[in-house]
Amino acid sequence: MCPFCYIGKRNFEAALAQLDNKTQVKIEWKSFQLDPEMPLKTDQETDVYTYLSERKGISRKQVEQMHIQVTQMAANAGLDYHLESTVMVNSFKAHRLIQFAKTKGLGDAAEEKLFYANFTEGKDFGDDHVLQAIGKEIGLQEADVTAALTDDQYAYAAKSDINEAMELGINGVPFFVFDRKYAISGAQPPAAFLQALQQLEKGNH
Repeated sequence: MCPFCYIGKRNFEAALAQLDNKTQVKIEWKSFQLDPEMPLKTDQETDVYTYLSERKGISRKQVEQMHIQVTQMAANAGLDYHLESTVMVNSFKAHRLIQFAKTKGLGDAAEEKLFYANFTEGKDFGDDHVLQAIGKEIGLQEADVTAALTDDQYAYAAKSDINEAMELGINGVPFFVFDRKYAISGAQPPAAFLQALQQLEKGNH
């Protein structure tokens, strides 16, 4: 749900593509919620501008200007954002789907599809049918997605990730941890990620 996370993902991928031993890098996505109190069902009357204006205590005009800047940042990373269409709904169901996808080696595929669905297509993560369609796109069966959305173990896995972040003092995203040795906060440029990856590579030799 955070537009900087998708940008950070692209910038990290750009750095990873420049690494000689990129095939040795294992990526694990962790769940995090910026607003866990957001309703699980979509409030059709609350658009993204109203939500952010109220949450951040700034004017609607300021939110619109902020979105112009973020959309340009996304474009620089090769992403096509339509933030005005973003659906304001609790992301926890999507996190359950990610946790299931991780057990099938599809964590990154799930993140990519969910980011695209949210920031480019304006899909509603509170709608089980939407999540079913996304699950099928990455190779999951209908029964898999149903299990992800109903089995408590996937809710527990998401909450465990969130608790782990709190224990580490992480209160914002994107946040990248490299082998628990280095950390990068924010959607930094590819060069920052490449430096961290290279430091890690040297340290492991």
